[in-house]
Amino acid sequence: MKIARFLYRGIVTTGILERDQLYRLEGDIFREWQRGAPVARLAEVQLLPPVRPSKIVCVGRNYAEHAAEHNAEVPKEPLFFLKPPSAVIGPDDFIELPRLSQQVEHEAELAVVIGRRCRHVSPEAAWEVILGYTCANDVTARDLQFSDGQWTRGKGFDTFCPLGPYIVTDLDPRAVDVISRVNGEVRQHGNTRDMVFSIPQLIAAITAVMTLEPGDVLLTGTPAGVGPLRPGDVVEVEVEGIGVLRNPVRAEGEETETQRC
Repeated sequence: MKIARFLYRGIVTTGILERDQLYRLEGDIFREWQRGAPVARLAEVQLLPPVRPSKIVCVGRNYAEHAAEHNAEVPKEPLFFLKPPSAVIGPDDFIELPRLSQQVEHEAELAVVIGRRCRHVSPEAAWEVILGYTCANDVTARDLQFSDGQWTRGKGFDTFCPLGPYIVTDLDPRAVDVISRVNGEVRQHGNTRDMVFSIPQLIAAITAVMTLEPGDVLLTGTPAGVGPLRPGDVVEVEVEGIGVLRNPVRAEGEETETQRC
């Protein structure tokens, strides 16, 4: 099943996508719901971020080859950091390159969407707390990340967490391709089977520290091949079985239509 959040005739709606038809989702996607009446065709709507998380928990160096390209060690335990909810944008929204950075890079990732409130989850029970999966781009101001010695500023700018295009609930995420393209050129091509720490291990480690809420998002790490973004670029993140998340890139301050909520 594909869950989409979209704008149609000025109204934000959560729906179920079947082929190219969107149906209204009646009820609470995290509790009880049913498929409602048809709303619109996919081509008639503006897709929004499929979820509005209270927090985004990210994993650093979860692919050994990505750690190696930065001459960094693979961590012995999951290395976590946070992105603020204000970083989230949706499909076709602009990634803005901030004036404070001269080196902004893309990072294609599989994102996990949490389905229920949870704490102290065992690896064996981790699959039970997941609603589904989507594509993510962990956009990073690499120069600030390295100069600061910690990652909050380099990872936290507005527009630095594109999510979408849908939440897929029936994906087996253990061996899917994760690809990034810039202007049609493949930059990254990895597979989730190469993650250092599996999704159940990550959820267990996170919930040993903090409570996860319905709609929270876990970014599972990026494969090797990260690279720069420039004004005018179009960056795509594709996760096998989910779809393609596409975002144009512009310099901070460029005028265009208002970003969507």
